[in-house]
Amino acid sequence: MDTTQRTEQQRSADRRRRELLEAADRVVLRDGPQASMNAIAAEAGITKPILYRHFGDKGGLYAALATRHTDALLDSLRAALDAPADRRERVEATLDTYLAAIEARPQVYRFLMHPAEGSQSDQGSDQGFDVGKHSAPLLRRMGEELAQVIEDRLDLGPESQRLARVWGHGIVGMMHAAGDWWLYEQPCSRTDLVRILADLLWGRLAAAGDRIGGPGF
Repeated sequence: MDTTQRTEQQRSADRRRRELLEAADRVVLRDGPQASMNAIAAEAGITKPILYRHFGDKGGLYAALATRHTDALLDSLRAALDAPADRRERVEATLDTYLAAIEARPQVYRFLMHPAEGSQSDQGSDQGFDVGKHSAPLLRRMGEELAQVIEDRLDLGPESQRLARVWGHGIVGMMHAAGDWWLYEQPCSRTDLVRILADLLWGRLAAAGDRIGGPGF
């Protein structure tokens, strides 16, 4: 097989995988954590074994969907951090971007962060789906991404790298825990929650100087 044929086959496979993920997204938007491999296969117009052939199992499909949505969320968070505004406004915009994303697509959020809620919807190989194994790495990835942003932009002194990682994971943990509670209970408006969380973060963030030569925070 020549290079052109291999390239075309890869493009076709990538296109088919994208179509299957879009079908899975439609089911997740409708069913949330109850989204089953059977329902996703039916939505895509294929049999369940074909779906398994593309993703292996529910964990493989979950990981592909998680990457898809996490990539989009991180792009939005980077845009908020790069916005032409003062630091406080960018902190609030970043918090609001995360909360707006989970508010806009709560079923997707629940599928990604609380898949055990739907653990009985599939039978056989889908039983025993490990929530922590699949959802915890999403938060770690976001924590590392934010840590790198903080290290690149803020001067935190001689322990800058270590502090940036603590801050990155700490802020993501705060956003996730507060957002999870808020999404389920709706105890206040999103605007109020953003302001309260920003107040909590602001003291040390306000005091830190920008890293010389960096893009600024």
